[in-house]
Amino acid sequence: MIERIVLELGPWSWWVLGLVLLAAEVVAPGVFLVWIGIAAILTGAVSLLLWDTGFWIWQAQFVFFAVLSIVAVVIGRRLLARSGNASDEPLLNQRGARLIGRTAVLEQPITEGRGRIRLDATTWPVNGPDLPAGARVKVTGSSGSHLIVESA
Repeated sequence: MIERIVLELGPWSWWVLGLVLLAAEVVAPGVFLVWIGIAAILTGAVSLLLWDTGFWIWQAQFVFFAVLSIVAVVIGRRLLARSGNASDEPLLNQRGARLIGRTAVLEQPITEGRGRIRLDATTWPVNGPDLPAGARVKVTGSSGSHLIVESA
């Protein structure tokens, strides 16, 4: 079956596969299929050059594609790792970490290490030393959805 498809489409079968993989990357982004799609397109380009040679059978094409895919993924991952995650908002999706250093008034007393504060329009569960309601606290850290506080 694979041999028949490759023979009917010729070297363009690799181009079709590459474009399908690139389209799949757009639908399900993860920066992984793009490298395999590029490997398929490069395999198609090499197939255009070597199609009429006797050694460029579909098994050789598949091995070339597999090796090229591995190389493309390794190089792609290194390029992405080198680019870094520099951002002007490094704590954008870490709401608790963004609140460290702020002070608030306890809405519910901290008893047995647990209480609640209100910051902006949100109430947060807090962990810290036992304190009465109305005491001022300072956020010193976060653990999951809980803020860690101390007396201000």
